[in-house]
Amino acid sequence: MFFLGILVGLCLLLLYITSVAYRLPSSAMEPTFHCAHPGSGCGADHMDRVLVSRFTYDIRDPHRGDVSAFHVPAAAIAACGATGEDVVYLKRIVALPGDRWREQNGFIYVNGARLVESYVKPDRRDSETIPEKAVPRDEYLMLGDNRSSSCDSRRFGTVPRDDLIGPVYAVYWPPGRISFR
Repeated sequence: MFFLGILVGLCLLLLYITSVAYRLPSSAMEPTFHCAHPGSGCGADHMDRVLVSRFTYDIRDPHRGDVSAFHVPAAAIAACGATGEDVVYLKRIVALPGDRWREQNGFIYVNGARLVESYVKPDRRDSETIPEKAVPRDEYLMLGDNRSSSCDSRRFGTVPRDDLIGPVYAVYWPPGRISFR
């Protein structure tokens, strides 16, 4: 029993050192991650709480499709009404440095090819059209999965790599949603 207690303690210490916990207060990532009623567009009784790796992007480059936490750029504060110090958003990396992207009738095209985005449900897709743009060096295009309710890189621009914290790797709350990604 003593050994089990030590093992659990070491696991918790490791999680504390390597991870950051966040909650989802808005519907920007619905239905991938849930926010709670009565929030606008929220689909659950309890908001998801997730773990983000602090060190993954020190070991490897961010990948298209990663859902990542990032420090909100100053432009997002004006565009999205983000308030407070050190605001963090969770969004999906859709385009990488050097990619060319555009949105046409709610569908994202990267380097001329339409992305297959099964995580964007038809009722959560917008109908916007944005002309082609290039993703600058060391920056990323970050979009919410709930395109019709997400304030993201379409509004505030790309996100510098230095602002990325890391990818979401687990949902730890509520108990019925516990999963690893």
